[in-house]
Amino acid sequence: MPTFSQIFGTLDLDGLRARSLVAADADVRRVLARGRAATLEEYAALLSPAATPHLEQLSRLAQAATQRFFGRTIRLFAPIYLSNECVNVCKYCGFSRHNPIPRLTITVDQVEREVRLLAGQGFRSLLLVAGEHPKFVSNGYVEETIRRVLPIMPGVSLELGPLETQDYRPMVAAGAEGLVVYQETYHEPTYRELHTAGPKKHYGWRMDTPERGYAAGFRRLGIGALFGLHDWRFDALAVAAHALHLTRTCWKAYLTISLPRMRPAAGGWQPRAEHFLPDREFVQTICALRLLLPHCGLVLSTREPPRLRDGLVRVGITNMSAGASTEPGGYSHFDESTWTPTAEQPGEQFHIADERPPHEVAAMIRRQGYEPVWKDFDQALVTGTEPALAP
Repeated sequence: MPTFSQIFGTLDLDGLRARSLVAADADVRRVLARGRAATLEEYAALLSPAATPHLEQLSRLAQAATQRFFGRTIRLFAPIYLSNECVNVCKYCGFSRHNPIPRLTITVDQVEREVRLLAGQGFRSLLLVAGEHPKFVSNGYVEETIRRVLPIMPGVSLELGPLETQDYRPMVAAGAEGLVVYQETYHEPTYRELHTAGPKKHYGWRMDTPERGYAAGFRRLGIGALFGLHDWRFDALAVAAHALHLTRTCWKAYLTISLPRMRPAAGGWQPRAEHFLPDREFVQTICALRLLLPHCGLVLSTREPPRLRDGLVRVGITNMSAGASTEPGGYSHFDESTWTPTAEQPGEQFHIADERPPHEVAAMIRRQGYEPVWKDFDQALVTGTEPALAP
């Protein structure tokens, strides 16, 4: 079966975007009357300016679909940044190799200390993040880290530079369950303009990473686009097309989609105003995705401000990070009682917008009649053995 990069060029996403911009009110009403977007064309109608006045109805339908398949639950997770060392030059990223930030890779012992701090806040699901550097995958560092933290964090996913299938297999064997990789933007000319050096220049190679990860045995796959790099409707259509492809080709895996918007970062790059995704259209996009892909998880990061995150709990979001640090070793500089940084974090990838501690986010979720889920996976489910208890 062809990979997504092999079929991507046959998709008329520019045409879909153009039709979305001129969609009629009647086109939107037909989809809303059915309560489900059955095709990319119908999804494009839900992204249209004509759909914006129907946002309240769209939100109700998205809420109903989310509750049907996920109940009233929000899965909470935390990222740990292992390293901000990176060989890529990406114009928009704080970790880009030319940016003059303090470079750091934390030791496995430091990772364990960070994980224990997060466990003390309630977390049981972890995302290990690192810049793209070959030394992370050549010396067993990632596998050792996974094995060290699993007794404390039973759910571990990875967000690293793309690898071959055979390179992922030892990480799956060590106990990692999920793989996350964002295409950043699916618009190839923009992608090549923004990624000027390093292995990340390889557009199609990155696009097919989830399929290689699935072949290696990951049971969770995460994709996403970084809104603000190119036209938001184009990338919203592309990430939906990618998700539809993965639901057919990687059907045994649980798929999540992230829609992060650009945040200030080292380097001073700013998105063009015409690419900005406003709040109202951001909510519209989340609702439209839910009606197209009712079984997929939708992830909301701390890039978004508290008020918006609060409102999206009841719309279509299923996964949220909370109390995050985007600097390697950053949690060691948090006050444990208030969960706020006690020092500046000059090596962070970007500065978060929702700085509330995890218990406040969990309390907010409960006030809305939803249940924060700290743990929804255990190694015993796949190995048949009970995990060791953390001391």
